[in-house]
Amino acid sequence: MLVLLLSFFSCSIKKYIPEGEHLYTAHKLTLETSINKQDRSRLESELTPLIRPNPNSTILGQRFGLWAYYKGQQEKPGFINRYLARKFGEEPVYLSNVQPQRTEGILLNRLENKGYFLGTSTSEVTKGRKYAQVAYRLIFGEAYKLATYTLQEDTSALMLTIQEDLENTLLPVGSRFDLDQLKAERTRIDAMLKSKGYFNFNADLLIFEVDTNQYQDKQFDLLLRLKSNVPQRSLHPYTIQNISVFPDFSISGNRQARDTVVVNGVGIIQDELVFKPEYLEPYILFKNNTRFNPTTSRLTSNRLSAIGNFRYVNIEFQQADTVLMENGTYPLNARVFLSPLNKRSVRAELQGVTKSNTFVGPGLVLNYSNRNIFQAGEIFTLRGNIGYEQQVASGQREALRSIELGLQANLIFPRVLFPIPIMNRFQIAIPKTRMGLGFEYQNRTDLYLIQSYNASFGYFWNVNRYAYHELNPLALSVVNLARTTPQFEEILNSNPFLRRSFEQQFILGLNYAFNYNQLIDENRKTPLFFASSIDIAGNSLFAVNSIFNARNPESFLGLEYAQYVKGDIDFRVYHRFSSENLLVARFFGGIGAPLGNSVSLPFVKQYFSGGPRSVRSFRIRSLGPGSFVPQTIGTGGFFDQAGDIIIESNLEYRFPFNKYLKGALFVDAGNVWLFNENEALPGGKFSSKWAEQLGVGAGIGLRFDIQIFVLRFDLAAPVRRPWLQQEDRWIRDVRFTDRDWRRDNLILNFAIGYPF
Repeated sequence: MLVLLLSFFSCSIKKYIPEGEHLYTAHKLTLETSINKQDRSRLESELTPLIRPNPNSTILGQRFGLWAYYKGQQEKPGFINRYLARKFGEEPVYLSNVQPQRTEGILLNRLENKGYFLGTSTSEVTKGRKYAQVAYRLIFGEAYKLATYTLQEDTSALMLTIQEDLENTLLPVGSRFDLDQLKAERTRIDAMLKSKGYFNFNADLLIFEVDTNQYQDKQFDLLLRLKSNVPQRSLHPYTIQNISVFPDFSISGNRQARDTVVVNGVGIIQDELVFKPEYLEPYILFKNNTRFNPTTSRLTSNRLSAIGNFRYVNIEFQQADTVLMENGTYPLNARVFLSPLNKRSVRAELQGVTKSNTFVGPGLVLNYSNRNIFQAGEIFTLRGNIGYEQQVASGQREALRSIELGLQANLIFPRVLFPIPIMNRFQIAIPKTRMGLGFEYQNRTDLYLIQSYNASFGYFWNVNRYAYHELNPLALSVVNLARTTPQFEEILNSNPFLRRSFEQQFILGLNYAFNYNQLIDENRKTPLFFASSIDIAGNSLFAVNSIFNARNPESFLGLEYAQYVKGDIDFRVYHRFSSENLLVARFFGGIGAPLGNSVSLPFVKQYFSGGPRSVRSFRIRSLGPGSFVPQTIGTGGFFDQAGDIIIESNLEYRFPFNKYLKGALFVDAGNVWLFNENEALPGGKFSSKWAEQLGVGAGIGLRFDIQIFVLRFDLAAPVRRPWLQQEDRWIRDVRFTDRDWRRDNLILNFAIGYPF
C-alpha cells in the first residue's frame, strides 16, 4: 500500500513539470584534497549550506509539498487542494533557477576565507527526462599556516595594552588562516580594551596585514596595526567622574529633576520620593574615579531590572570633556534612567475547572500587588481564591462536593535581609528575601474539613541566566483536621498510616530548591532542564525536646509534629528536530523518609501519581501505592492514593499541524510506594520488584497554542495495570469500537499548558 502511494505522488508530480524544464532534485559536493578526515568533514559542513537553491523537500523520498502546490494551481482546485497548497505547498525549483558558475565562485571564495588558496572548481549537470541534479567538485591543497603574529611598533598606551594581552590570542602560531578567526580576534581585542576603559574604541580601527612572500611552504606572517588618522578620543581610556540616577524617569518628562541626594558619590535625582536613595545606590556597580567597563554596566542593568519595579532600565555614558585629565584619561558621565511600572494592580481570573476524576466547577482568583510599597523596591502581593467543585459521575453513591477558600500574602524585599551585608557578593542578580503567610480552607463533603496555615521566610536568586536557587530556612505549616465524617473515620481506622499523616498537624523545617534551565536558548538543539529539592522537617524540634527532656517529645506547643527528610529530582531532555518538531524525555523521582515518631509523610507532603501532568492513562491520584488497589475503583472512589516514594518517566513527540494546532504522541510510566510497610495497603511498600509495579499508558494529544496560553487535550489508555495479577497486567485486548471498553480504559485529560 505504501509503495503504491509513493508511486502515485511520483507520477503525479512528473505530469505537472512544464515542457523544457527539469525539476532540480539534488546536488552533490566532492572535495579532492589531501587534508585530514576531520578537517575535510568540518569543511564539508561549512560549504554544503552555501549551495543554493535547495531542492524541494521530501517526505519518505516523495515531494508532498511540491505535489500540494501543483494540485493548488489547477483551474478548479477545490477546497481541499487549496487548503493543502496554502498550508504545505512549495513552489517548484527548476534547473533554470540554478546558477552553477555563480555557486562555484561562492564555494571558492569560502575556501580562500578558510586558508585554502589557489583552488579550482568544476560543476556537472546530469539531466533525465524530467529531473536534473548538479555535482560540484573542488580541488585544492593544504591550508596556509600562521608563522608569526606581531604588532606594528607603536609606543602608545593602547598598543602596549594590546601587546600585554597577546597571550590570550585566538591566533596561536601554526593555526590555519581563517578570516572568521581574524574577525573574532579583532572583536576579542575590542572587548578587552573596552574592559580597560577605552570607551570610544571599536574593532574597525584594527587592520590585519598578511605576508606570504617570506615562505615557500604555505606559511604566512600576520601583522596587526591601527588605521591611519585614528581619532584621539579612541586612543585613550575613560574615567567615570559623575553618576546620576533618575528613578522616576519618563520619556515625556523632564530629565532634570529638582531634588538630588548623593550617596557614596552617586546622585539620586527625583522630584518626589519614589525610591529611597540609600537602598538604590548599592545596585550601582560602577563608581566614581573608576575606568569605564561595559561588563560592570551590563551587570548593573541586570541588577536594577531584577528589582521588578521598573519597566525599563537605560544606562547612558557621555563624554564630559574633550581635554585629557592629568591621569591620561577622558572624563565620562554616567546617567541611569529608570522608568517605573504602575505601582498598584488588581487582576481577577474566572476559572472553569474540570478534572480527570470528574470534578467540575467554577473558581475565582483575585490578585492584588503593590510594587515599591515601602519606597525601597518591596513588592507586596495578596492572592485570594474561592472554588466550588461537584462530582458529576459518582457511581452508586451521592456525588462529592468540594469547597476551597484560600488567602496568601507575600512580601518580597529586593535585597538580602541578613545580619551582615552580602549584596555585593552577587553580580548577576541580588538575592531577594520573601516572607509569606497564608490560610487555606477545604471542605470535602462526606469526608473532611481541613483548615491549614502556613508561614515562610527565605531567599531566592539567579546565579546566572540558567541556574536558580531558593532557600527557605523557615517553613511552617499547621494543619487542623477540623471535622471528619463517619465514612472518613472508617477509612482512618482501617489505615493507621493515613490517620497518622492527618494527625501530625505541625510541620516546621527548611527546604531548598535548585533549577537549571537551558530552554531559554531557543537555538540550542538539545536543551536540558534539571530541578531538585530537599525538604527537612521536625529535626530541630526533636533536638530541642531532647535537650530540655520534654515530657512529650513527640509534640511541640501541644501539637504533634512531623519529622522527615524528603528529596526529589526532575530531569528533562528536549531534542529539537526543527523549531516545532521535538522529542521530550522526562524522569521524575522522589523519596521521603519518615523519621522519629513519623511512620509516613504528612498527607500534604506525600506524592501522587496519575492525572494530566503525570501518568495520563490513569485518573488523577488513582495510581498506587505499589500494586495496591482500593475496593472501589473508578469514578465513584474517593480514596486519594498517595505514597512516600515516586518514580515517573514520560516520552512525548510533539509536532505541528499548523501555526496554532499542535499534536503529540506519548508514553507514560510511573507509580508511588510507601517507605514503611502498611497492613492496610498490602503491596504498597517499595521493594526490589518496583519495576514490575509500574503503571504504563500511551496516548495522543491535541494542543491549541495561541502564544498567550495553551489548551491541552490528551487522550490516553492504560497499557499496564500494576494491581492485577502478574500475568494479567499487560493489556492485550484493545476494542476501540466497544463502548464499555472505551468507558473503562480511555481517559481524557484537559489542562492548561504543556505537561512538562
